[in-house]
Parts: sequence; C-alpha cells; structure tokens
Amino acid sequence: MNILNKIIEAKKAEIENQKQHVELSVLQDIPDFYRECNSLKAALLKDSSSGIIAEFKQRSPSKGDINLTAKVEEVTRDYAKAGAAGISVLTEKKFFGGAQANLIKARENNPDIPILRKDFMIDTYQVTEAKAYGADLILLIAACLSKSHALELTKAAKDLGMEVLMEVHSEAELEIVNDYIDLVGVNNRDLKTFEVDIETSVSVGKQIPGKFVKISESGLAGSNEIRYLRENGFKGFLIGETFMKTKNPGEACKKFIQKL
Repeated sequence: MNILNKIIEAKKAEIENQKQHVELSVLQDIPDFYRECNSLKAALLKDSSSGIIAEFKQRSPSKGDINLTAKVEEVTRDYAKAGAAGISVLTEKKFFGGAQANLIKARENNPDIPILRKDFMIDTYQVTEAKAYGADLILLIAACLSKSHALELTKAAKDLGMEVLMEVHSEAELEIVNDYIDLVGVNNRDLKTFEVDIETSVSVGKQIPGKFVKISESGLAGSNEIRYLRENGFKGFLIGETFMKTKNPGEACKKFIQKL
C-alpha cells in the first residue's frame, strides 16, 4: 500500500469519527458558514498579483517535521502582509500535522485574503466543515477520486459559494476535471514516490484548457522557476516548505515576492 492509499484509509476513519462528534447542523450554525467567500481565481488574475499561494505546513510524510514552533496566526498574517495572493492551510493531522483549529485561526486573523483548505477531501461532510471553519476554497486530488466522486464534491462546494482547486499529477488525471472547477493545479511531487520534477507542471500544463487558471504546486524554491512557469501559462504558485523551513516564514515569503 503506497502512502496515498494509507492517507485515504486513515482519512475515512477520521471522517466517520468527526461525524459522530459534530453533526452537520452544528457546522451549519457556525457564523462563518454564511460568510461570502473571497475569490482566489480573481486574486490570481489581477495584473498586480504576486501569484504566490503561501502555505502553512508544519510536517510532511517525505520531510518529517518542518517547523513545529510556528504559530499559524502569526505566519498567515505575515504572508498576507508580504503580498501573497492566497493562503493554504493544511488540516490533515496524522501525516501532515495539520488541524482544523489552524484553519479557524487563519481566517480569524485574515478576513480578506482567499484561504484554501488543504486536505484529502473525499466526503461532502468535509466540504461543509471547510466552509464553516473559514475556507474560501477546497482542494480536490484527482489521484484519489473517480470522475463522478469529484463532480459530487465540486458541486457541494459550489453550492456553498466556494471555489475548487483540482490537483492533478499527470495528463491522464485531467479526465477527472469537470466544468465546475475553477483552478487546476499540477503537483510536481509524485504522491506515490514523493519525487519532485518541475517539468511535470510544464508538460501537463500544456494540456489544461485555457478556461482554467493554472497553478503549479510543490518543489518551488526560486524566482527563476516562477518566471519560467509564468512563461508557460501559470498564474498561481503554491509554496510551503520553502517558507516554512525558515525561522521566519513570513519574512521569507516577503523576500521571495520582492525578488519577483
């Protein structure tokens, strides 16, 4: 069983546990459930946009602990001040050290910037969670969804006024993308081997229809890479580890954007 399969199996158990403790009606009573979402798509399409989607990420299966002392309220606030177009918050706990509380804190401290809930979304319950806890958009990973399942989750998000970022790793996975998707991200990291190759974005990106905003994810560390990807039609660049492995992620983000 590869790491992706292990994560999905653990996620199924986690969701069932959550459903037992927090009913949908409780989530729907949270004030943020009725908040109008900020648009990441619109933010990325602005001429003045940095294109950077800065991620709060404290650990990963491939790198282990990255930054366990960082405080989400401080880091995300500094990301916004640095000029990030959007913020990504990991909520997957077992493998990435994320938490729903981090999403809530990020929203409390950043009311006007688009926030992505970064997790392994496989149930519409998670979509309701995401909206209730302050996310503006969700991530769907093509590698762990069928076409019909992806459509179901996408429609659930759109019904709540949220945007959807569909992540793919290959041209074949573009078959999962549907017309309700707002943004298509190409992950340069193979989730089965965790090897990284930026050329994955370039090759797969050429096959993504022009109506979708293109985002490159994982393994981005330099401004030259961003320029190269922009030349190949990418508008968004999701960066986490490059910032989070430093003592001051917000300052690292600021310097990175200044170089652009």
